[in-house]
Amino acid sequence: MRILVLDTIHGGCEIGTAFARAGSTVDMVDVYRDTTPEAAERATSCTYDLVVAPVHLDPAHPLLAGRSASEPVISHHEAVRQLLLGHVPRPMIEITGAQGKTTTAYALAHLLPGPGVLHTSTGTYTMPGRRPLFKKSITPASVLAAAEKAESLNGWLIAEESLGVTGAGDLTIITSPSDYRFAAGKKSALAEKIASVQKSRRLLTAPGIPPMAHTDAVRLDDVASVSGTICTIALDGRVTVFTSPLLAMPGYHVPLALAGTAAMMLGHDPAPLSTFPGVAGRMSVRKHKNILVIDNANSGTNAETTVEAARYARVCAGSPGITLVIGTVKGDGAVCEGFPHDQIVAAVQKIRPRTVIWVGDPLESCGKPGSSSAPFTIDAVCPTLDEAERCAIDRTKTGAIVLAVKTWR
Repeated sequence: MRILVLDTIHGGCEIGTAFARAGSTVDMVDVYRDTTPEAAERATSCTYDLVVAPVHLDPAHPLLAGRSASEPVISHHEAVRQLLLGHVPRPMIEITGAQGKTTTAYALAHLLPGPGVLHTSTGTYTMPGRRPLFKKSITPASVLAAAEKAESLNGWLIAEESLGVTGAGDLTIITSPSDYRFAAGKKSALAEKIASVQKSRRLLTAPGIPPMAHTDAVRLDDVASVSGTICTIALDGRVTVFTSPLLAMPGYHVPLALAGTAAMMLGHDPAPLSTFPGVAGRMSVRKHKNILVIDNANSGTNAETTVEAARYARVCAGSPGITLVIGTVKGDGAVCEGFPHDQIVAAVQKIRPRTVIWVGDPLESCGKPGSSSAPFTIDAVCPTLDEAERCAIDRTKTGAIVLAVKTWR
């Protein structure tokens, strides 16, 4: 076969290389940076047996819109599905959605027995023990290497994927109904994810996702409920209950309920979620000596999650005293938008922490220790999250530390 693969910077090279190893003749074109002019020129005049394009490419791109009707076009997701045929780890769970993917993936990995591979936006690891393998994006092409490693272990695979799934696995989870436009504003992210799951063997969806015609689908709001720190799941005539202090935070309701339900669908007990510690940077809990640290420093940190983290810290620590580490890591190019100063002011004023440690450029309107005219006092300024955490540990003798810094992790 002669195959054209578009977009070399979001997994196209891995897909093209895999097709070439299988015996096809492959042209790979960088459609975003124009670093492959010869291949692009060849693609305008050649006819292909198959064209592989990412779902996020503008449908009006000349190398797509100008193709002959005789040239079938498939997505990167579908290409990976084809390349995985005969080499799918069992079980393989694919997770997609605008929010909650990583937490759901980690929570489910906490429940699956035996060896396996956990592939997420934070990195790819062998389990148990979370030993790092590599750090790749969550484009569909990255599933190829993760699946190969899982198969070599004779283990399971949990794969977090963006904008849909390959459908090659045993179970697909959609974690969020949130939607946005992409592909030059011409596509719906949620519609694309829903379309991609139609070939999945089994499906589990978060609340708010429209019903779809699927022969083996479970809607979370039909089977699971959360009350306080207790989650109850009723599925296939079985009722299982697990408890977790993380359920005190609304942001953990859906991911933990999804993980517990997915475990039951796969024949496993969700009760061990009671010992799940959370995900670093996503309301995870750890202790440094006798001081509780609530870690909510990530690329999505905002005022709402900061207030939620402080409330959770007070519940867990049983003390009102909070050392708040807050701000934006300066020069962190992976964070598209910073933590706006007005949001920070609102969060700090609502939390009323005992100590404020600022990361990044401080507010000029805030005072030094002892100032009474500023909206709040900044007790220390640090350039990085690590330095700020060390500073917080040095200054905190009782209560809890909350890390609420906008940064890529």
